[in-house]
Amino acid sequence: MTPADLELALDWAAAEGWNPGLTDAIAFHQTDAQGFLMGHIGDQPVGSIAAVRYGDRYGFLGIYIVQPQWRGRGYGMQLWQAGLQILGDRTLALDGVLAQVDNYQTFGFKTAHHHIRYEGLGEAYAKQVGVVPLRDIPFTTLLDYDTQHFLDRRPTFLQAWIGLNEGYAFLEHGQLLGYGVIRATRRGFKLGPLFADRPAIALALFQALLTHAIGQPVFLDCPDANPEAIALAETHNMKPMFTCARMYTQAPPPLPLSNIFGVTTLELG
Repeated sequence: MTPADLELALDWAAAEGWNPGLTDAIAFHQTDAQGFLMGHIGDQPVGSIAAVRYGDRYGFLGIYIVQPQWRGRGYGMQLWQAGLQILGDRTLALDGVLAQVDNYQTFGFKTAHHHIRYEGLGEAYAKQVGVVPLRDIPFTTLLDYDTQHFLDRRPTFLQAWIGLNEGYAFLEHGQLLGYGVIRATRRGFKLGPLFADRPAIALALFQALLTHAIGQPVFLDCPDANPEAIALAETHNMKPMFTCARMYTQAPPPLPLSNIFGVTTLELG
């Protein structure tokens, strides 16, 4: 895909109710420019898939959409197979809608846990001690911390993500113990990632981020394997909207789910 193609695919995602970020295409395309495929009938684009490589070990599938008028003709399967070919023998991951879980299982995917999207409203909070602007953190320090909570190192994506969006970090005695990012979406704002060593740190970051969206819809994708993440959302009057399954083709990576309060994106992990 060209960047313009990716913008079109995200327009399709918005039409499906996925509510992508306003600048997602920029960061996504920089992650793995060869990992986004658009299917055409003649000159007409009809479907898309992301098959993004994270190092040599992991690949992530997302933005898997066929335009409604072209469904049921096998075009989606052609895109799927092309995506699998790009990812090779890596461990594959995806966040699948529950209605498609059985289909993904036929390709060897197994559910590891679920992500629940919560919706609430931004509001003002006093910034707590330890919360600092994300730009104050050396990038190598942030990248090392991020890698502890993700499938692999993602320097190109992360550099773009934090450059395009607002974020905060939490420092204690000079040590980075958490960070979070908020971005504008087609409707409101999404938080992600939100990684923190302790629930109290997640709370401090969460409230700082909410202050950037006062009175606006705010969305957070929480792993159900972290009850503290669910509690964080629900104690701020956020309501569950939908659930998807995080699935892998091999053993799940040893992610510290108790420190993951919000995933980065459902499209790319």
